Amino acid sequence: MCKIALMIAPGCEEIEALTVTDILRRANITLDMISITDEPKATGSHGITFETDADIADADFAGYDAIVLPGGMPGTTNLGANATVVAQIKEFAANGKTVAAICAAPTVLGANGLLEGKKATCYPGLEDKLTGAEKLTDEVVIDGNIITSRGMGTAIPFALALVARFTDEAAAKKLGEGIVYKR
Repeated sequence: MCKIALMIAPGCEEIEALTVTDILRRANITLDMISITDEPKATGSHGITFETDADIADADFAGYDAIVLPGGMPGTTNLGANATVVAQIKEFAANGKTVAAICAAPTVLGANGLLEGKKATCYPGLEDKLTGAEKLTDEVVIDGNIITSRGMGTAIPFALALVARFTDEAAAKKLGEGIVYKR
């Protein structure tokens, strides 16, 4: 069974973080919400505070199959400024592990050279920060081990793309139907 690390930064977009968490856990995929601070909780960009499963200092990234970055501001800026987050996304990408980002967070991938020669998408208006990428406007873009998505409104298809990646398309479709999502 796979294991996914969802990086939680102060100021993240709550819906993106929690939708991914909820849908992956419904699919029986192990997902740890990892605080990028030493606090066991985080407050999102809209003032909603939630608990995380671990903090970044205690995370054993070698045991994860994917790393996911939710967007939001200033959450995305905080992710990009965190040396451990940057080191881990680079290592995951170099080792062919899945690196996924939604909303503004794909800009962290672009800033760190992970989108060079890849197709990607992000929140409208931030496309110039997808350095090296072929910029698309699809809800979700999958190019090899990189998965990107546009924003809060695409959180469900983004999460279902992760379910499909780590289980199969039939499981993602069944889960989507179970939550009354048209795919």
